[in-house]
Amino acid sequence: FFFSVFNRKTGEPPLINGWIPYLGKALLFRKDAFNFLLDQQKKLGDIFTVHIAGRYITFIMDPFQYVYVIRNSKQLEFHEFADKMASKTFDYPALSNGKFPDLKENLHRIYQYLQGKPLDIISDHMMKNLQDIFEWKCSQATDWETEKMYKFCCSVMFEASFVTLYGRVPAADGHKVISEIRDKFIKFDASFPYLAANIPIELLGATKKVRKELIHHFLLQNMTKWLGGSKVVQARQDIFEKYELLGDYDKAAHHFAFLWASVGNTIPATFWAMYYLLRHPEALAAVRDEIDHLLQSTGQKRGPTYNIHLTREQLDNLVYLESALNESLRMCSSSMNIRISQEDFVLKLEGNQEVSLRKGDWIALYPQILHMDPEVYEDPKEYKFDRYIENGKKKTTFYKAGRKLKYFLMPFGSGISMCPGRFLAMNEMKMFLFLLLARFDVELVENKTVRLDNSRMGLGILLPDVDIAFRYKLRS
Repeated sequence: FFFSVFNRKTGEPPLINGWIPYLGKALLFRKDAFNFLLDQQKKLGDIFTVHIAGRYITFIMDPFQYVYVIRNSKQLEFHEFADKMASKTFDYPALSNGKFPDLKENLHRIYQYLQGKPLDIISDHMMKNLQDIFEWKCSQATDWETEKMYKFCCSVMFEASFVTLYGRVPAADGHKVISEIRDKFIKFDASFPYLAANIPIELLGATKKVRKELIHHFLLQNMTKWLGGSKVVQARQDIFEKYELLGDYDKAAHHFAFLWASVGNTIPATFWAMYYLLRHPEALAAVRDEIDHLLQSTGQKRGPTYNIHLTREQLDNLVYLESALNESLRMCSSSMNIRISQEDFVLKLEGNQEVSLRKGDWIALYPQILHMDPEVYEDPKEYKFDRYIENGKKKTTFYKAGRKLKYFLMPFGSGISMCPGRFLAMNEMKMFLFLLLARFDVELVENKTVRLDNSRMGLGILLPDVDIAFRYKLRS
């Protein structure tokens, strides 16, 4: 463990360089980013630069300084970096290469379909599709049915999201077609961390072939057969049609990327929310009680043949469900918020601190450190389902060193890099848990601890290291 700190130009943070040329500290960082960063913070303070695989990344560890990074979106850019990474991962031409004027802005504008009134419409469709899938999957479950939990979440959430966004596959075996796409998706997704780390796809076995097959599903001649797709996907299609230089395969690749963005993190997040609820009987009882109370007060029945309807307001008022979901997100999210310096400039921080940055330097926030900070969250490794509730209402004030934090929970990124689909994602996960607990008795069959698989550190929601069996039957 040779590690060297070079003090560079005036105002530049200390540099942890590592002794392996090019790699720097990449291996240590990849093995356990969380503890690596905490160690450096103890040695060097809240701001330091790490050399990782040819990049110089300056980490800002103090959550009170996050706001200064987030608000500097002019000098600290994100979209170009995200565009390069996505175009390589999903195999479409980079938006920023000049051939597609305003395409990036036009696509960004479409995210209005994922908020406000349009969000209500797409959420209603999702709720209906989730109920159809639960009914199809579970109508036989008069006695206990046993399944693996991650596989179950994946199967239900993938199909419900697919049908909600892209429409139904009209074939008699529609479920089968979607499950074939899902199986390929899982194979591709397993290679995602390597693609994100810039490893050539040619070195990743069958990944290139699987990606090509997945993209082919989204060619126009296939998509036009699907019935009842969403406005957001239709609007994306309409925009792609305006760009003659965008080939059919490129458009299909964009649609595939949108699918990945819709379910890549939502599936594992749903798993963790369900897993923690089943591990903690008092949490399960409180959330179920809240759900039953809402159904009772709105005169809705919870049997398998009854359709449940929820408004966004009703979903938002389920404080125990939301708190339990937020708590599992706090524990399983590990996204690195990256910005790239567009010029040589001095980033001014709180307390007259300044950081000199060179053009092309990366700045990173690593919110997992905040999520696991015992000063902000008492016993951070403990799951406390009511952590985000105070006096029966949503709790939104958290403190560190006696000062109120502006940012305390950041599973969806921050500022310009904040996930535009976060409202839909939260609704989907709440609806899944709502229907599961309203309609079924559920319990774990295996008594084993599932841990976080760290291979996706920095990339979003971490996956479980193993799957776990649970059983369910219709509630009497």
